[in-house]
Amino acid sequence: MFASYLIGLREGLEATLVVSVLVALLVKSDRRDRLPLVWAGVGAALALSVAFGALLTFTVAHLEYQRQELFEAITSLLAAAFVTWMIFWMRRASRTLSGELRARLTQALEVGATAVVVMAFLAVAREGLETALLFFASVQGATTTAVPLIGISLGLLTAVALGWAIYRSAMRINLTTFFTWTGLLLILVAAGILKYGVHDLQEAGVLPGLSTYAFDISGVLPADSWYGALLSGMFNITPQPSVLETVAWVLYAVPTLILFLRPRRGRPAPSSTVPSAPQTSPSSQSSPTDPRPAG
Repeated sequence: MFASYLIGLREGLEATLVVSVLVALLVKSDRRDRLPLVWAGVGAALALSVAFGALLTFTVAHLEYQRQELFEAITSLLAAAFVTWMIFWMRRASRTLSGELRARLTQALEVGATAVVVMAFLAVAREGLETALLFFASVQGATTTAVPLIGISLGLLTAVALGWAIYRSAMRINLTTFFTWTGLLLILVAAGILKYGVHDLQEAGVLPGLSTYAFDISGVLPADSWYGALLSGMFNITPQPSVLETVAWVLYAVPTLILFLRPRRGRPAPSSTVPSAPQTSPSSQSSPTDPRPAG
């Protein structure tokens, strides 16, 4: 459940922050008439994400065993690649997200209503499709229980609650700290997804060595124990992995963690604590060209 919760929280908060910034910019620019367009784009993106998740589930349910394993392997590898890209992108963009969205929204408002809908749709659809793919890849082998679905639902609900609280200035969080810690955990989750993808390739006969085990710690990490189930569900750490699975996990996790934790060069950027929500009084509103940060 925790791995699914983490995916829902991380991806959901990214999408929520994007939407809250767009809403804040429209409110501060006195363009509330465009808010329904933003929500229309968000709704379309959510519908697409749900449909994509349903398509993945339907596809894998109607394949024979070997092709099913191959399909699951491909989705796992894609999910590991997407989550890696997402982690490093947010690490780089978290401090400039508001300014970039401000510029894009200003351009979209100049183009017209359709551009605003498309912008909101694309901003949320990317996160939604990634969430569906990551969730599908992370719960392989656990499809007989509703626990992963409960976990990701709780994560998304938490993200929405945090986004609303941030917008209303009920709380302030440092985005750099938040995305650093969740990024570290998601790297381990992605390493487990990659390891599972290699295992599926071995199950499908694409890669050899399914029965060549790197080690066997089932004596200290029983698969039916609560801690064994916890490590397996969160990070796909199993007591008897193959050599290729272990090599794939290490080759991904170690360099990715080193790159992620490497200090960023350049002059210090301004604090990435989420700014206060916009005030609605006339004296606090700013024009679309106001250079001050919004949202």
